[in-house]
Amino acid sequence: MSTTRLQAEGLRLFLGERQLLDGVHLEANGGEMVAVTGPSGAGKSTLLLVLAGVLRPDEGAVAYSTEGGDAPVIGLVPQTLALAASLTAAENVALPVQVRGCDAKELQQRVASSLEAVGLGAASDRLVTELSGGQRQRVAVARALAMAPDVIIADEATAELDGDNQRVVMDLLEEEAGRGVLLVLATHDSLVAERCGRTYQLDGGQLLAASSTGGTAG
Repeated sequence: MSTTRLQAEGLRLFLGERQLLDGVHLEANGGEMVAVTGPSGAGKSTLLLVLAGVLRPDEGAVAYSTEGGDAPVIGLVPQTLALAASLTAAENVALPVQVRGCDAKELQQRVASSLEAVGLGAASDRLVTELSGGQRQRVAVARALAMAPDVIIADEATAELDGDNQRVVMDLLEEEAGRGVLLVLATHDSLVAERCGRTYQLDGGQLLAASSTGGTAG
């Protein structure tokens, strides 16, 4: 996997007259876990959707660069989870991998291994509507992992999890960072932020100075 670098500069985004992002600058490298913290309504979810390319800023730019020059594969865990209610856990995990193109055998292996990794191997054939909130959250994490991404952008990916499952997910994300994946995590949880190498605090759409937390960093 090539080393990926994220450079976001001067991000501004408006919703009518309301400014959601105000001149945000953020950078990160492959192998690094970056936490974005701040109160509800600070703009964390908006920022992550911009970084993932789901929203386009009114001003500024988001640029990813890789050693090979290819566009990075981005695995997104949105706060809404965005799971298809009519599909099983396995089908939800498989969908974005299929869209990118993958042979049947590899697809099956990726889906099975990612669900096993988050402790949901036995629930693969269950509709997501039959799963608990924490289980659905783990399905969304498994979906991102199955893409074999260069970048993972996760919005409150552990908010519905108990302590044991939070540790499982954070261990998995640290393993991804160890492979060179770049991770940006929005969180309210100080324990999650402490496991990241850097923390940016967002308030009123503005990022305050980053601080080093001693966690995983590239």
